[in-house]
Amino acid sequence: MTTPDTSTDNAGLEILGRDECLRLLAAAPLGRIVFTHNALPAVQPVNFVVYGMDIVIRTSATSRLASATRDTVVAFEVDDFDVDARAGWSVTVVGNGRAVTDPEERADLERLPLHPWAPGDRSHFIRVETKVITGRRIPKETPGTAAG
Repeated sequence: MTTPDTSTDNAGLEILGRDECLRLLAAAPLGRIVFTHNALPAVQPVNFVVYGMDIVIRTSATSRLASATRDTVVAFEVDDFDVDARAGWSVTVVGNGRAVTDPEERADLERLPLHPWAPGDRSHFIRVETKVITGRRIPKETPGTAAG
């Protein structure tokens, strides 16, 4: 009797381990944070940095992102795809978003290499505490995906 390959899901995608997910997450220049705004799902692209196991974002204290991520569950996603090779990967984090208000923690985060791309005051820090991290990869050569 054969056992199922636990490194792929039922769609044939490679399941990435936690360490690989963290490596890919840390190497990505941009991500998307998913939150609730006016009782509807919202997605916003952001630059970020991985700090320990958490994601740190800088934004304006008055932004909809800042108000929507105070002590709430959010999702965060990064990916990279090669359209010609029909390959790529995606990593998703789910965790609690919170405003950083502790002066010592803020001072630590100020020293991170996190420089907002958007103009204006971006002195508000959001920290997403990673609770769940998952990832999938489409291998470069998957049966049935040959071009033609």
